[in-house]
Amino acid sequence: MELHALTIHELQDKLRSGETTAADVLASVYDRIAAVDDKVHAYITLTKEAAELQAAAADAAIRRGEMGELTGVPIALKDIFCTRGVPTTCGSRILADFIPPYDATVVGKLRAAGAVFAGKANMDEFAMGSSTETSYFGVTRNPWDLDRIPGGSSGGSAAAVAADECIASLGSDTGGSIRQPAALCGVVGMKPTYGRVSRFGLVAFASSLDQIGPFTKDVEDCAILMNVIAGYDPRESTSVDIEVPDYRSFLDRGVAGLRVGIPKEYFIAGIDPEIRTAVETAIGVLEKGGARLVEISLPHTEYCLAVYYIVAPAEASSNLARYDGVKYGFRSPEGRDLLDMYKHSRSAGFGDEVKRRIIIGTYVLSSGYYDAYYKKASQVRALIRRDFDQAFAQCDVIATPTSPTAAFRIGERTDDPMQMYLSDILTISANLAGIPGISVPCGFTGDGLPVGLQFLAGHFQEGLLIQAGAAYETLAATRSLIARYKREKMSLS
Repeated sequence: MELHALTIHELQDKLRSGETTAADVLASVYDRIAAVDDKVHAYITLTKEAAELQAAAADAAIRRGEMGELTGVPIALKDIFCTRGVPTTCGSRILADFIPPYDATVVGKLRAAGAVFAGKANMDEFAMGSSTETSYFGVTRNPWDLDRIPGGSSGGSAAAVAADECIASLGSDTGGSIRQPAALCGVVGMKPTYGRVSRFGLVAFASSLDQIGPFTKDVEDCAILMNVIAGYDPRESTSVDIEVPDYRSFLDRGVAGLRVGIPKEYFIAGIDPEIRTAVETAIGVLEKGGARLVEISLPHTEYCLAVYYIVAPAEASSNLARYDGVKYGFRSPEGRDLLDMYKHSRSAGFGDEVKRRIIIGTYVLSSGYYDAYYKKASQVRALIRRDFDQAFAQCDVIATPTSPTAAFRIGERTDDPMQMYLSDILTISANLAGIPGISVPCGFTGDGLPVGLQFLAGHFQEGLLIQAGAAYETLAATRSLIARYKREKMSLS
């Protein structure tokens, strides 16, 4: 198997034994990028020269016997994380030339663990989208079918892992932006608990919803990355000072006796029959493995989409007010005075979807409407969180589909925002409640498109997600299934 197709833990073994070098691993990844990224467009920026220096440093560290958890492993970063000296565009024209003077906390942690940065991955503009079609830098395509979307907003991060253009990657999840593209691209994606991973240096979309997490080729790699990025950060006001377990210790615990909640509200009309069948089959595998299925109810699920599309645009409207062409970012040359410059800079700098959400958010926060919309949405959000608290009194984890459909065709929903927003209907609730979630591959449709199984758990219970995900991965032999489908059905093979 080519080096670029291996997992973190497989590469660690080879690097530690001297069977390969970090320089060879990086060369394999860049050869793969050169071969396929003109089709996939997973990256906005490649950092080859810096990566080669990092790989050389990694090899020197290995020779000294100083091997960290990610030494020599090429990682892609969603282009929403500040990276010192490297452009951070957020997929937007308004930040096309922005070069941060500092690293995000997660980037610093990856550096300290010895990671090699392959580049910055494409994304929906300011993380607003479900398909990676709103990027100013062009559309990312799904490696399994180049006519289809990879999901979003972290579509570049997911596609890069699926296409073996990196070994793992980081994304951000505001309403499903890690889990949904992970499902559509056939990789593992985790959204940790709100506050588990520092958001310092993450360019904000919706501050009460955003969370950073990993994309990986298997659950063990997810545990490895979580060990690196999780933890308290005094620079970040929402970071929670709570002990972080060794997530790898959950990998071999199995599901015998684990209570798996099945919410009736997530298996309803509108879910593609092939998706439902694949997920129900996966749940059956868990039951055969010793899990105990528990029917539960999350009665306020029907309000999640409405609540999200009040809360998220309201917070986006506030966060994006800083992009006015004054201190940094795109400035239009057409302004006659200050207000005119603001108007032209923001009109030309932002894309249609971002402008749509700013308008919605400004409206729901405006005088006379705040109580009717944002305040009411916040109250319903509290009820959604209470639903989960009550559910986890009956079960350990909850199992659902990740996405109601497989990857849809590029352009299919761009003129229908409501249909696009419905792509995240099964993932939004976790962000509103602040709980962790993981998507693991659980099969393919008849057209050879990946399907994702989502697990949700209580606050700071990422270990249970890794336990359930790893057990399912083993019971269903998903790694070998994905490898076979890559050979037989992936568009790039």
